[in-house]
Amino acid sequence: MAAGRQAEAIVVGAGIIGAACAWQLAQQGSQVLLVDNQRAGTTAAGMGHLVCMDDNPAELVLSTYSLQLWRSLVDRMPESCAWRGCGTLWLAERDDEMAIAEGKRQRMAEYGVASEALSAAQIAALEPMLRAGLAGGLRVPGDGIVYAPNVARWLVADAGAAVRVMTGEVTALDQQAVVLASGERLTAPVVVVACGLQADRLLEQPLLRAKKGHLAITDRYPQQVRHQLVELGYGASAHANEGTSVAFNVQARPTGQLLIGSSRQFDTPDSVIDMPLMAAMLARATTFLPTLAQMNIIRCWTGQRAASADGLPLLGPHPQHSWLWLALGHEGLGVTTALGSAALIAAQIHNHRPAIDDTPYLPERMFRTEALSV
Repeated sequence: MAAGRQAEAIVVGAGIIGAACAWQLAQQGSQVLLVDNQRAGTTAAGMGHLVCMDDNPAELVLSTYSLQLWRSLVDRMPESCAWRGCGTLWLAERDDEMAIAEGKRQRMAEYGVASEALSAAQIAALEPMLRAGLAGGLRVPGDGIVYAPNVARWLVADAGAAVRVMTGEVTALDQQAVVLASGERLTAPVVVVACGLQADRLLEQPLLRAKKGHLAITDRYPQQVRHQLVELGYGASAHANEGTSVAFNVQARPTGQLLIGSSRQFDTPDSVIDMPLMAAMLARATTFLPTLAQMNIIRCWTGQRAASADGLPLLGPHPQHSWLWLALGHEGLGVTTALGSAALIAAQIHNHRPAIDDTPYLPERMFRTEALSV
């Protein structure tokens, strides 16, 4: 093997999670080598939402913490990162869903996240494109959107000389080292694996599961949607462990386009568009925004979310290798939780006390589960 380049930390994967980890480690004084295979992954395929999610307490804590970190950065981001503090409207189709909205409001309030319940009339006044007859909803003004691929690139650039980027395919992990397809061996006392679904191959252990998603984007139109729009049933769809589902989620992009989601399919590793599922997703969207039916869809695509067994990311040291850290399994919340995840990883590596309790995210929980099932 060729003699490798040395660094204080190697991060594998330059998507939003890997870029955030490299940036955060650089902020704390480390010289980082960021290795990426230059294949567009989940970051390039996703919606780029920054949204407070509360489907379980650990998810709420991490997303709230991470959003606070995002807000400390957005003023420094270049326009190419497409940050917009648009807020989210969670929409109730039926009267009984307003109880779900109220529960969400109360849970978020416990962690200092502001939100307000809205009547049907208030929803209609804020978003006149929505169909009549909705029961109401919940507005979370602190949410936003970004263009995640450019944010990942900006984080790396913002770190300056402390982060070096190298193109290469990591084929194996070794003691305090990664091995590239070229045979080159890169060494560092710390290795952070942040390459999504590819990690299962490197770790030689199935820790992650693929959730395929579809997205569509319209042509450019005069701006009519102001908020990110999400149905209150989205959480159930996002956290289902089986089956295929669609849920309404629309963003108004700064370009004047509407980005339309979302769908979930399990264990479908290809990138082929499932036309019946895409049709179902678009039909669901038009039940909330009827005028979508008159808009041109100019592009459709798919992506793969990497999900852990319990729906929480794996953030922390590998229980069997003291030099190896995992930053994996963010599913559909990778952009939202990127900065918080990176801050936890950096705190662990430098033996600092993390800002939030990192216990729910430590990878050892998955290894305990495996041991018990043997």
